[in-house]
Amino acid sequence: MYRSVATATTRGGLPTDSGESDYVVSLDQVPCWSDAEQRSSLAYENEDPSFPNSYFSDPLTSSSGAENGANGTVSRFPVDHEINSKIYLWRGNPWNLEVDAVVNSTNENLDEAHSSPGLHAAAGPGLAEECATLGGCRTGMAKVTNAYDLPARRVIHTVGPKYAVKYHTAAENALSHCYRSSLELLIENGLQSIAMGCIYTENKNYPREPAAHVAIRTVRRFLEKQKDKITAVVFCTITSSDTEIYKRLLPLYFPRDKHEEEVALSKLPADVGDENGETTIDERKIRIKPLPAVTPAIPKPPTARADPPVCDIGLTMRRNTSHLDLYLDPAFMSIIKDPDQRRKEQWEKSAQARSGFNCAKLLGFGDLGGPPLSAAEEYSLHSRYLAKANSLSLSEIAEMKIIYRGGVDSEGRPVMVVVGAHFLLRCLDLERFVLYVVKEFEPLIQKPYTIVYFHSAASLQLQPDLGWMRRLQQILGRKHQRNLHAIYILHPTFGLKTAILALQMFVDGEAWKKVVYVDRLLQLFRYVPREQLTIPDFVFQHDLEVNGGKGLIVDPRTKYVYPRP
Repeated sequence: MYRSVATATTRGGLPTDSGESDYVVSLDQVPCWSDAEQRSSLAYENEDPSFPNSYFSDPLTSSSGAENGANGTVSRFPVDHEINSKIYLWRGNPWNLEVDAVVNSTNENLDEAHSSPGLHAAAGPGLAEECATLGGCRTGMAKVTNAYDLPARRVIHTVGPKYAVKYHTAAENALSHCYRSSLELLIENGLQSIAMGCIYTENKNYPREPAAHVAIRTVRRFLEKQKDKITAVVFCTITSSDTEIYKRLLPLYFPRDKHEEEVALSKLPADVGDENGETTIDERKIRIKPLPAVTPAIPKPPTARADPPVCDIGLTMRRNTSHLDLYLDPAFMSIIKDPDQRRKEQWEKSAQARSGFNCAKLLGFGDLGGPPLSAAEEYSLHSRYLAKANSLSLSEIAEMKIIYRGGVDSEGRPVMVVVGAHFLLRCLDLERFVLYVVKEFEPLIQKPYTIVYFHSAASLQLQPDLGWMRRLQQILGRKHQRNLHAIYILHPTFGLKTAILALQMFVDGEAWKKVVYVDRLLQLFRYVPREQLTIPDFVFQHDLEVNGGKGLIVDPRTKYVYPRP
């Protein structure tokens, strides 16, 4: 069925003595996910040494791992050793594996130019000839052909979706269909093992990590229903970044022990799809409750009913509740929580917070009495703002130079510069400004970073209250708070220090306790080198006026600051 070649010796899923298309790897040479010996080797062996592994923190070793988990919460993906024994992770091309079927990511015409690179060359011309007879394939669907010169028996062709932010849910569901259709075709053709590369290709602009979530959870849900008919599913990756993503996400959906299952409770996204892994929107669900079967009541003579004692009221209500449960539709009650009820509870929390004693509001700091958000709510809020920001042109906000990227601080952390005097509240659309902040901060908050805030002459401008600052911090999310190293504030005033104290007391002590006050530019340059900052001219002038030029000489041509001899 395929050309005879020498089987290459592999180590950790990578070939060591053959080219890309000159070796065949049997399934027993691929690391199995349930193999305990692979837990450390999968994470560090055979990776590109230039790849910064530290950027991809392991959720199972994160310091904030289990502490945020909800005690007593039932895991949505419990440990299942039988399913785990069918999962493999391998770095390399799927068509080099000796399995029953390999998956080819292609376009709707099934042509060779848009297929997985190298697949047609390895399979031979017969594959393209058979694809031409299939009449194309729709997005999210799959079709099967012979494998020709490949070591596999069949090739399953599927068409991944193009990604656009405003059609995020549709793209997720189409991608989930790709994986599920491929697995369904595997079973329909009497096959049992499959090798699947990343169906979400670079040229279709699908974000890598969200796509990996969809792929892994769809496979998990499918195996929960069809695990008796499938013996192996091999996730194949080509790049270092995709490999690292799968290493981090597989423990969330395929936990190998109770520890990984508990950690996954706090690390899984709020939306992990329905029973098939597809994204669901509760507000769009059709909730239908059938009419209860009504039987004609037989009249009974009235009897005097004594009120139950106080201690029995709870038992009586409990009996009545269990009686009413007989009329409830299980499909209706399967919803985690009624969206209308959830929205009502949020309104009640907000109303209660507004009616309560608000010390910060009495002190003039703004309304800080809103209900706190859970980690899942903050993640959802941040995702919505980021998606909207990426879909808009915010050039008018960028031209105001309120925030902009600097270089790096003295320890190599990236720097974000904020200029308070440029914050013109009267002529600024705060909602669009928040979107711009989320968009600019997103690349920085993934790892430790620093903020430099120039408060020079900012007291002359109106500033937003602390209620707005609290909302902005909720939108940026907890990753921003965790990775923020320090906030260096130049030329602070008494009013600003009072506001910072209020932020520490009423908003968030963790982030705002990282504030470092700096009175002079020379002190700031100890933390962030001068050449790493673009400083407005008025900041130099303000520094000379406030400090009287003590210790500084300013070059009027280059605006460079020199220490006074």
